[in-house]
Amino acid sequence: MLSNKTIVLGVTGSIAAYKAADLASKLTQAGARVNVVMTKAATEFVTPLTFQAITKRPVVTEMFDLASEFNIEHISLAEAADIVLIAPATANVIAKLAAGIADDMLCCTVLATKAPVVIAPAMDANMYDNPITQDNLSKLKARNFITVGPSWGRLASGKEGLGRLADISDIIGTVCQILGKDSDLAGKHILVTAGGTWEPIDPVRYITNRSSGKMGYALAEAARDRGAKVSLITAPASLIKPIGVDVVTTSTAQEMYQAVGNMVPQADVLIMAAAVADYRPTNAAKDKIKKGESGLTLELELTPDILGSVKGDFIKVGFAAESSNLVENAKQKLQQKGLDIIVANDITQSDSGFGSDNNRVTIIDREGKIDSLPLLPKREVADKILDKVAALLAKRSGSKE
Repeated sequence: MLSNKTIVLGVTGSIAAYKAADLASKLTQAGARVNVVMTKAATEFVTPLTFQAITKRPVVTEMFDLASEFNIEHISLAEAADIVLIAPATANVIAKLAAGIADDMLCCTVLATKAPVVIAPAMDANMYDNPITQDNLSKLKARNFITVGPSWGRLASGKEGLGRLADISDIIGTVCQILGKDSDLAGKHILVTAGGTWEPIDPVRYITNRSSGKMGYALAEAARDRGAKVSLITAPASLIKPIGVDVVTTSTAQEMYQAVGNMVPQADVLIMAAAVADYRPTNAAKDKIKKGESGLTLELELTPDILGSVKGDFIKVGFAAESSNLVENAKQKLQQKGLDIIVANDITQSDSGFGSDNNRVTIIDREGKIDSLPLLPKREVADKILDKVAALLAKRSGSKE
């Protein structure tokens, strides 16, 4: 989503300016062309050379020090930008933008651009809560500026409050969401499930599996970045909830079954990436089971078949984690569950699958087409899956016209 995009990154005079270096680095690594504009106050915290080394681009700090590249091409920063991002944004810069004051290069660029503008406030909590600051933010929001953050935490004053720069992942997620709003999944509602369910034995023990939820979260983020409205139903997972995604947290297979049933009627696509437990204890103990002299016998019963039971006019994508006969077992599951697409992965591979950041999958559709992918980051796997989903949606749309 960020590849070949031009981002103007405005850095202002906040102690959080040092975090902007990490932000610039991650945007650059993702393939974006990052043009950094720093206010004079920002250079007191971080040197322009830092950003120049990270982005391999000239850094603008004064009204009249544009690099020759911009002059030769006759393209201003404002015209070249796909998006303008101010992170961190101080109360001073927010006030100037709200008042339409253009006395530095950053404010001039913002006022001149037709690109979306995102601001990530960072300041003392009392300053952020001040009615003047809130009024200025309201004015900017009314002019279609997008804000992300701030977050709660320890501030430069040593106090805790609302004023910390938003997490870098949230800032980048917001940028990706805005840049992708008109992409191939725009206007579609995609429902994704993720994680491994917990089936309680007693108040402290449960049956689960090795699923980390990473594949489902990657799918949710990828769908968001391609313009979709995304709902994520997740089992417990130690992952950061993706910004711009409606997240519903469940624990057991029964809870996930109910959540999917409630939400799938509004969805265009259901992607069941969750590893739902097949069995649960028939009777969970109300009190902790004490360790005895002998072993423990558990009676198990089947959990609801979410994927097989949900019906409707939507595209249904399932996953199959197999330890043998990968393609044969996946094809059988595709038919049994009435799926449009199944994604199969071999759990015997140590470099992919559960807990890994990578996955090696085989995608099979209802027509029997088999697409075996090499080892890829789960985010890239997510886009490969969504390519198939987008093609199916386009085909269905064309057949209805």
